[in-house]
Amino acid sequence: MWKKEFERWKAFTSLDGKLSEELREIEQDEQSLEDAFYKDLEFGTGGMRGKLGPGTNRMNIYTIRKAAEGLATYVNDQGLSKRGVAIAYDSRYMSKEFAVETAKVLGAHGIPSYVFTSLRPTPELSFAVRHLQTAAGVVVTASHNPPEYNGFKAYNEDGGQLPPKQASSMINFVNKVEDELNVEVADQEEIEKSGLLNWIDEEIDQAYLEKLKTVTIQPEIDKDISLVFTPLHGTARDLVEKGLKQSGFSSVHVVEEQATPDPEFSTVESPNPEEHQAFAVAIDQGKAIGADLLLATDPDADRMGAAVPNEDGEYVVLTGNQTGALMLDYILEHTPDLPDNGLMIKTIVTSEFGRVIADAHNTKTLDTLTGFKFIGEKIREYEETGEYSFLFGYEESYGYLVKDFARDKDAVQAAVLIAEVGAYWKNQGKTLLDALNGLYEKHGFFLEDLLSVKLEGKSGADTIDKIMDDFRGADITEVGGKKVLAVEDYSATTRRYIQDGRTEEIDLPTSNVLKFILEDDCWFCLRPSGTEPKIKFYFGVKTDSKKASEELIESLKTTVNERLHVLI
Repeated sequence: MWKKEFERWKAFTSLDGKLSEELREIEQDEQSLEDAFYKDLEFGTGGMRGKLGPGTNRMNIYTIRKAAEGLATYVNDQGLSKRGVAIAYDSRYMSKEFAVETAKVLGAHGIPSYVFTSLRPTPELSFAVRHLQTAAGVVVTASHNPPEYNGFKAYNEDGGQLPPKQASSMINFVNKVEDELNVEVADQEEIEKSGLLNWIDEEIDQAYLEKLKTVTIQPEIDKDISLVFTPLHGTARDLVEKGLKQSGFSSVHVVEEQATPDPEFSTVESPNPEEHQAFAVAIDQGKAIGADLLLATDPDADRMGAAVPNEDGEYVVLTGNQTGALMLDYILEHTPDLPDNGLMIKTIVTSEFGRVIADAHNTKTLDTLTGFKFIGEKIREYEETGEYSFLFGYEESYGYLVKDFARDKDAVQAAVLIAEVGAYWKNQGKTLLDALNGLYEKHGFFLEDLLSVKLEGKSGADTIDKIMDDFRGADITEVGGKKVLAVEDYSATTRRYIQDGRTEEIDLPTSNVLKFILEDDCWFCLRPSGTEPKIKFYFGVKTDSKKASEELIESLKTTVNERLHVLI
């Protein structure tokens, strides 16, 4: 099958010159050809993401046109074509080109587009959709993936990533595009003249920054805190710097070596603040100036990481769960007139630490599936019903939303708030680590960890399926010395209790995820990544001490790893 697709591309006389050359370079490499053509690049619930290059399973102008064609049909089907589509892009290879290709396909359908003149953060696109009241939005980004990747993320008219029902509709339209090589595109100059391609920039920036002021909870506190910030060669520099300045932070030191957009992300192994090595240059600068807090954002600025010095002056990178807990506690402690129907939203693989903090403030916690689109969907639902008032949303993978003027995780908001939290605790004579330890002493020592296994290509995808099938079918009754109390299978949306075999329904959309609930507040969960060729194992424990939690989580990981190695 893949050979037929390869021959179709090879025979296409109008194939883009660069792609044609790249195709010739791999023509004698059968494995590379198979990986490039064995399937269509999947357009999933969050859009699509893949390696750049020629082929149906690669990111290129033709697969972008196919996605844009599906989006155009979706917008027309919704009867919203006059409202248009907002488009942003990051610092990766081909990002601006892909943004313009999207606009050209939309233009061929008579749908106006509003495209940023230069790179912008993902959360600003979410905001722009709402501000301009467009029918949809697109961000061309591969987030924190390696340099050879790019992606296409689709947003609905609320500024959130498409939830399952809308995503299913759009996926159907994308899949109906039979020939990505012959999708009709408009001439760029013509749609610029006709008003179907509109360039946007500072007006949206200023409107976003005005809303960003609402993230500050205690504007009167002393902001005498020294910050080091790195955008990791991505999109966040301008808005984070301006956001911190307007919030009263004057001692902000940007890591200049990482401040310039760079599609190679040349100073880091991975442009992901989840990876501690991404902080290496910021740590050196932090030590040189004695900074109180280090901040890092990923290339499209939807994820934010923080690091703080310990008693020995060494910087400790906080986990997403820890940073989220600190921000949540601060919000609930210091927001004036906290609503009685306040709501915190997290995902099923995010720490239970947040739940106990919320409980202590009589605030409800709601769990969603992994993926911020589910958090955005719930914000919209409760905004319409008035049942709950959104206070904070987060996931363990460094994604946070403080105020809902955006409907996706927002590293700019998070940077402004965590800086305020750091300043608050400095005024109390404490660091964020001191504050975190205080929360542990009060609520128990929660600890989480992640095991991520990379399995690329068709063989890797088959292995991931094999692993999920094994864990789903196995009679696992004990993990790391802890009894299994229940197994949650989100593909069947059921929770099965081990002791008596009874089952109950889980009121969430279906997803290929398994979660094992263990005794003594322990759990582990496994799910294939929706954006990378990986399967991820999440672990969570709670004890009364750091040492006990570390030992327990290692025991869980060892047990799971032993089973995993038999399967790979």
